Amino acid sequence: MESREILDGELEQILKWEKEQKDLFIWDKIGRLPFAMLDKVMPKAIKQKIGDALNEVGQYLQTGGKFLVQKKKVAKLLQQEAECSGYPMTSDYIYRLEQDTDTVNTAKIHSVEKLPLEVLDRVADSITESRSKFAAAQGAATGFGGIVTIAADIPLVMGLSLKVLQEMALCYGYDPDDPLERIFIVKCLQFSSADIVGKKAIIDELADYDNPDKQVEVISQMQGWREVFNSYSESFGWKKLFQLVPIAGMIFGSVSNKNTIQDVAEAGKMLYKKRLILQRLK
Repeated sequence: MESREILDGELEQILKWEKEQKDLFIWDKIGRLPFAMLDKVMPKAIKQKIGDALNEVGQYLQTGGKFLVQKKKVAKLLQQEAECSGYPMTSDYIYRLEQDTDTVNTAKIHSVEKLPLEVLDRVADSITESRSKFAAAQGAATGFGGIVTIAADIPLVMGLSLKVLQEMALCYGYDPDDPLERIFIVKCLQFSSADIVGKKAIIDELADYDNPDKQVEVISQMQGWREVFNSYSESFGWKKLFQLVPIAGMIFGSVSNKNTIQDVAEAGKMLYKKRLILQRLK
């Protein structure tokens, strides 16, 4: 396990990253403006599709729903990276990894406590790269048909964002099945699209998140989850407006979706890593 000096150094880097989170670029701010116009020209069926996606996200907060990832896949990535880095897992852990029951899945998540941060970071970076490539391909596909296919794109990006954040949670030893972790994941999603004021507020909200008294406060703040995702949808702005153009939307959709997932994954990695470091320091 890392020394206290190494953990302090890692924590310092994360705090530096938090301070460096800039305000939205001017084109992002302007980009929120056409969303009202976009809302007017969108057919009713497409609006319903987006509304259904928001409702599904609300269901995710309550039960996890269809967005929950398979823990076994992330655990295998951790096992492979650990072995390649010279930190072989015990035979008991490898045996547990091959099982499918929820009890075993929960048990294997906490085994990351035996792994150094460098191993966890490499797995997180690998997942980010893989999911970003998938998002780019998805954005190109949904951008090809213009307004006809954009109805599918926003729900897909939301779903992929949730899943990559769950994978970040698993990388650092947290269980996305836990309702409190689902709230933390939604906060990470909100953070990735917030402006500088919003980012600061979320960092303050998530400080000392594992404190039971603090958790009650965070839960009460998540009662307005729909507002969180309305804000997230608005952040698409010009990105989705340009994607309405058939064929040309392929390029814009690909770049836009890739950047979105990269931002979401980075937020999840840094915020979950910070929690783990603080726990290890204690």
